[in-house]
Amino acid sequence: MTQFDLTPLNPTFGVEVHGLDLMVVTAENLFPEIRALFEEHSALLFRGQDLAPEKHLELAGLFGPIEDREADTRKPGEAFKIPEVSNVLDDGTTSGEMDLKTLNLKSNFLWHSDSTFLPVPSLVNILVGRVVTTEGGATELASTRAAWAEMPADLRTRVEGRGIWHRYSHSRKKISEELSKLPMFNKWPDQHWKSVWPNPVNGREALYLASHAFAVDGYDAEESEALLAELTEFCTQPRFVYSHQWSVGDVLLWDQRAVMHRGTPWPYEQPRKLSSICSSVRESDGLDAIRIEPEMA
Repeated sequence: MTQFDLTPLNPTFGVEVHGLDLMVVTAENLFPEIRALFEEHSALLFRGQDLAPEKHLELAGLFGPIEDREADTRKPGEAFKIPEVSNVLDDGTTSGEMDLKTLNLKSNFLWHSDSTFLPVPSLVNILVGRVVTTEGGATELASTRAAWAEMPADLRTRVEGRGIWHRYSHSRKKISEELSKLPMFNKWPDQHWKSVWPNPVNGREALYLASHAFAVDGYDAEESEALLAELTEFCTQPRFVYSHQWSVGDVLLWDQRAVMHRGTPWPYEQPRKLSSICSSVRESDGLDAIRIEPEMA
């Protein structure tokens, strides 16, 4: 396999990959190396890329099926549109601080893994810096794999072997009751996943956690909320976190099975646009290992 020049993003996880042009990556050329780095390090950064939208889509497709949350609302023949994390409106202006669009962006400031609320969660998010701000607007990653490995036994045993329930509207309700009631946040039934996700390639375990989580098996609502907050606080200590300050052309991708992330605020009058594509988990990515089958009636 090709050897790359790597720089750690954090002592516990993540690497910057130097000297690789993502535009030339194919299933046979360089992707096997990228996938191996992904499994080993959980987060990869490629700076100074000129990644065309169609190549962004192709790269995500190499990881797995493209996640499409709008499939039910798209008109016949209407093409998939790459999602954007952006405060830019169609007329080029920016959304107001209390607009629902901005409030939805603010919900991304909560530590989360994408799509834990979907029947098939996501494996990877590939973010591309398109328009960046002069200050703020970082994307922060927290390794729940590194945190789980260092977690004290008394905290581990309170969640190990249990299931966790996830709901999309739950994270939005923390920001705005009105936001949480929008149809787009209530499309899917609650999802029930095991709390720990073992990597099928190397066996390393990670706590599977998100701001969408609202209940832990064996605890009531108040106890669940307190435990989830304690687990999140432990996993997001500075030693487990990498904070990325964006430049145009940066490509940042991470393993949603083992990394939580969040955005950070920026001056909302400044436009910010990141292209974001998630790829869904396949059985070969360990989906069976966290699936909890409904109890027989």
